[in-house]
Amino acid sequence: MRKELEKRAAEAVTIAKKAGAQEAWAGADRSREVSYEVRQGVLENVKDATSRSLGIRLYVDGRYSAHSTTDLRPEKLKGFIAEAIALTRALEPDEHRVIPDPALFGGQPSASALDLVDGALSSVAREERIKRCEQMNERLVGKPKVISATSGFSDSHSIIAAASSNGFSGSYASTVAAMWSQVTLDDGEKRPEDWMGAWGHHLGELPKAAEIADQALQLASARLGQKKGPTKRTTMVVDRRAAGRLVGRLLGPAHGSSVQQERSFWKDKLGSKLVSDKLTVVDDPTLRRGLGSRPFDNEGIAAKKMAIIEKGVAKNLYVDTYYARKLGIAPTTGRSSNRVVELGSRSRDEIIAATAEGIYVTSWLGGNMDSTTGDFSFGVAGQLIENGKITAPVGEMNVTGNIVALWSELAEIGNDPWIYSSTLAPTLVFDGVQFSGA
Repeated sequence: MRKELEKRAAEAVTIAKKAGAQEAWAGADRSREVSYEVRQGVLENVKDATSRSLGIRLYVDGRYSAHSTTDLRPEKLKGFIAEAIALTRALEPDEHRVIPDPALFGGQPSASALDLVDGALSSVAREERIKRCEQMNERLVGKPKVISATSGFSDSHSIIAAASSNGFSGSYASTVAAMWSQVTLDDGEKRPEDWMGAWGHHLGELPKAAEIADQALQLASARLGQKKGPTKRTTMVVDRRAAGRLVGRLLGPAHGSSVQQERSFWKDKLGSKLVSDKLTVVDDPTLRRGLGSRPFDNEGIAAKKMAIIEKGVAKNLYVDTYYARKLGIAPTTGRSSNRVVELGSRSRDEIIAATAEGIYVTSWLGGNMDSTTGDFSFGVAGQLIENGKITAPVGEMNVTGNIVALWSELAEIGNDPWIYSSTLAPTLVFDGVQFSGA
């Protein structure tokens, strides 16, 4: 299938050149996802979906456009691309739209070295998939206070191939397996719920079904008796499952498009201290079996490690060819991959034991942030920390402030990254955070 998709991408480029495009980039992909879901001991949902598409980027007489189709037959592509080129000629010229520099294509890691495919995953029988769901669900249904329990197993297989008129040709495949359980409890007028899930390129990387279900129940049970949290300024300890979202809020505006359009607090910050010197984040698409790993990005730029923040200093932006030309800087990549937070030395339990007072945030409940200023307000739920111990569950509260100021008050980073994500972030500790509740 990889060879077939590579052929389709190359054919699309050839057709575009013959039809009058000076340059062209084509990408073809195919994906299949199979999933099973058991609720209250009954198989409730089954999904088996396959999709295929081709996208082409056209550079015609100083003009640019992008188009996509699900019909990859050569005889259909000719008409599709001819029409696309005609439409492109009707657009205004854009001097910043050029095909990526082929010098950026070289040095990509091999797909086999990244180890993104579990060859045995497709042979897992239907009965085994359902059994895994049932094993998780059986540990939840009928337990005290459980009123609803859903467990799922899914896997996907994706292939991406690309070709360009200036020398690029490449493809890679990846598989992802996932297992998860969600549980809802009866707590009088309230219905606390939580979940546990795990994702990985290889099925053998996932925890056992019993472990996933037990953790889901444990997390939901920790919400029983939840009260409205206090209004106070105190230490915030962020659980590793919730830490990735906070990293995402900080790095989300670190894109060339946002900076160029002046919608980012990263504007004019490269080379300057941005946050606490305790924070180092590296974007690493070469991480073996990383959920965000890839040999190349959607422009063919070869995967390589890139420091985004190094000891608190802003080092790089995510910049594709187009916005790099608009900003007058070199392109890096337009897409994030694996965001790896440099770890500290202590575990979550050690950190909690050393915290006299604070709030342990286990989840974010909505909220918003201004990407230009960094001002935010997030809903949170979690538990109080009192005398080095996790105590009463709290919710119905917000944490407010400025994301840059918050990360400037980063007090400690744990040694326990959450590995079931493309953001590998551990427990985080922040001083002097403003909470608003009761």
